[in-house]
Amino acid sequence: MATDQLSTVFSALADPTRREILSRLGRGDATVTELAEPFPISLPAISRHLKVLETAGLITRDRQAQWRSNRLRAEPLKEATTWMGHLSDLWDDRHDRLQSTCADVNDWKQP
Repeated sequence: MATDQLSTVFSALADPTRREILSRLGRGDATVTELAEPFPISLPAISRHLKVLETAGLITRDRQAQWRSNRLRAEPLKEATTWMGHLSDLWDDRHDRLQSTCADVNDWKQP
């Protein structure tokens, strides 16, 4: 079954290590070694996380000589945020209607 891009992005964001990597890349480009510093996992494990992020379109990886620089791509995050914003608007509307209904019921119960 084919997976849409939004599902791939959310799957990549589901892991706390990958979210921390994205936060770090939000401060600027970094090498695999620099990204691995705060984590108690191996460089190959960090590389696998980076591959997932790259597949989701959340980062780009550039090779310069023996160094591989990683860069955050904001576009997929914006798409995910837009999608979640739509749901948030729906839930806010439902919450407002529920509060209004509760207020009407409370007014009705008052002697």
